Amino acid sequence: MHIRILDKYIFREVVITFLFGICAFSAVFIGSGTLFRIARYITDYGASFESVVKIFIFGLPSIIMWTFPMSMLLGVLLTFGRLSSNSEITAMKSCGIGFVRIAAPAVALGLFVSILAIAFNEYVVPWANTAYSNVLYYEIEGNTTMKSQEHIVIKDIENGEIKRLVYARNYNADTQTLNGVTMQDFDGEGKVRHVENAEYAKWSGKDWTMFNGMLYDVTDTASEHTMHFNKQILPVSASPNRIMREQKKPEELTMKELKAQIAIMRTQYVDTNKLETELYQRITVPMASLIFAIVAVPLGMQPTRNSSSMGFAMSVIIIFCYYTVMTLANAIGRSGALPPAFAVWIPNIIGLMAGVVLIRRASR
Repeated sequence: MHIRILDKYIFREVVITFLFGICAFSAVFIGSGTLFRIARYITDYGASFESVVKIFIFGLPSIIMWTFPMSMLLGVLLTFGRLSSNSEITAMKSCGIGFVRIAAPAVALGLFVSILAIAFNEYVVPWANTAYSNVLYYEIEGNTTMKSQEHIVIKDIENGEIKRLVYARNYNADTQTLNGVTMQDFDGEGKVRHVENAEYAKWSGKDWTMFNGMLYDVTDTASEHTMHFNKQILPVSASPNRIMREQKKPEELTMKELKAQIAIMRTQYVDTNKLETELYQRITVPMASLIFAIVAVPLGMQPTRNSSSMGFAMSVIIIFCYYTVMTLANAIGRSGALPPAFAVWIPNIIGLMAGVVLIRRASR
């Protein structure tokens, strides 16, 4: 019974400070970035009040997502620093409560926040980023024509199954052409049965026409009925405006959509390191909340008179070190020097090793 009361006490204290950290760090990000961008949109484009409010709201989820690990670190450091400075940790140990048992509520909360952040990053952030981009591009900047883009994907889905997939290396807005076009038709089992490749496809105002290409059927073992063509209608009725509106940036894609995009681009032998890095960071960045909780518990238990100021100072130093390493790891993964799946985990691996060393020292 006493242990449960202790768990609730520590849990409550960490949660309160954690929520404070989210508000504080979010305010810093908003003040240092979002407000400056909003001011520029007002002065450069004459953005309306309604558009500014939308930009502010849709920009919050991506900011909050980054504050989860920081707030977890600050919450645990301040809570355990206060417990240590008030000799409450000493009292707990004198009652026979071990280090692991004292740390358990904070670590459990770190795991819960990590899982919550992964879900938040999957279901809320991509949607908000898409809405943000739409408001910025169409309402504030006032663009009515589509801009050129790379890696165009057009999917024809019926009853939840993909029937046709079209990939183009890029879209040229000036000529309204899709370059490097590949179309794949799928059977009822999801296998590719027909492929058409073309040098480019041009929009005529009513339909897309492919030029200088080749089509062939595909069996389980080889391709058959290969034939070259000069002109061929691409069975896509969507206009350039509609197609470009449906294209998303990596930060606007869910993990499921990122995986599908990577699979499509691999079939065309396109470098996917950037997308893979983005995909794996959807897991590693939220998991930093757990890593920070593991590191913060032993650091917070160290006796100090000024627990609050020391907690803030250590938080700043740890956050700076972590995000510096994370930025370097991100660059390494995008460059292909290391596999992205490994590179993005480097900051968490280093943090976990540091946490294990600190816990061993604190539990002696």
